[in-house]
Amino acid sequence: MNAVAMLAPTVGIASACDFLAVPRASYYRQHPLLGPAPQPLSPPLIVAPPLPARALRPDERQAVRDVLYSTRFQDTSPAAIQATLLDEGQYLCSTRTMYRILDADGGARERRDQCIHPPYQKPELLATAPNQLWSWDITKLRGPVKWTYFYLYVILDIFSRYVVGWMVAPRESAELAVRLIASTCKKQKIEPGQVGLHADRGAAMRSKPVAFLLADLGVTKTHSRPYTSNDNPYSESQFKTMKYRQEFPDRFGCIQDSRVFCHPFFSWYNGVHRHSGIGMMTPQMVHYGTAERVRDLRQSVLDQAYIVHPERFVHSAPKTLELPTEVWINKPKNSDENTH
Repeated sequence: MNAVAMLAPTVGIASACDFLAVPRASYYRQHPLLGPAPQPLSPPLIVAPPLPARALRPDERQAVRDVLYSTRFQDTSPAAIQATLLDEGQYLCSTRTMYRILDADGGARERRDQCIHPPYQKPELLATAPNQLWSWDITKLRGPVKWTYFYLYVILDIFSRYVVGWMVAPRESAELAVRLIASTCKKQKIEPGQVGLHADRGAAMRSKPVAFLLADLGVTKTHSRPYTSNDNPYSESQFKTMKYRQEFPDRFGCIQDSRVFCHPFFSWYNGVHRHSGIGMMTPQMVHYGTAERVRDLRQSVLDQAYIVHPERFVHSAPKTLELPTEVWINKPKNSDENTH
């Protein structure tokens, strides 16, 4: 290897290795610094591909984008924009190209997904006595054959859980709702400004006839938020109680059958059914002010039982359930009172 190093400056490394029969690779491994200097790699030259003859130039694409997002056309489909521009003697690009430009900007989604709905306020409603806050709703009762229904309208007092008005009708109608609300207010002797009426956002609930009637009667109306059943829980609970009754049929043979069922049911619900939300009183007791007397009677029975056998009550003398003093729909979180 030393001989190659001595001869290399004269004849070159390759000739010296060949003359002395020394593999050049072996020589370079032992003398790496004598190898050919690595050549610096030059950065690759990036050449933009030529623009296709049919493609829009950047300024032309920007002009199309300005038209698509203009106030005039921001809610219009590209096909309608194209037709409008052609009617005005102007052609910018094909309809498909308009879609491509929108898609590149993320603007080709379903238009309903891009709508910003106004925020709906969470209803926070309080009742401290009967006939202060009512809730009403409509549920379907299945008819004799598939896809046939009867419609049960129910108005419920939130505080007492008393059904103040109901009706079974062959259809859901604002006019029928107006008739029921008016007759119920008359029956309960409602004064202007006395009661509020809460409902979901069904067509009949938001109809103009109902709104005009409530304005005439001096009744304040409120609505649930869309798709939020918890904003109308008391009507939903009442419907569940009815449909889980053992005698509730799978289908009603006719509308008269549904009315025959509802008459005894609502008599039972108002006058016999002990409701857990109102101290196991019946809605009728709370609505017409006899619940306090019934509670005192229950307490006297418990007191007598405690006197006779105090050893049977481990901790203290028994107490009856408390009656509600307030009932909320969506009680505020910063309120410290007990929920009833």
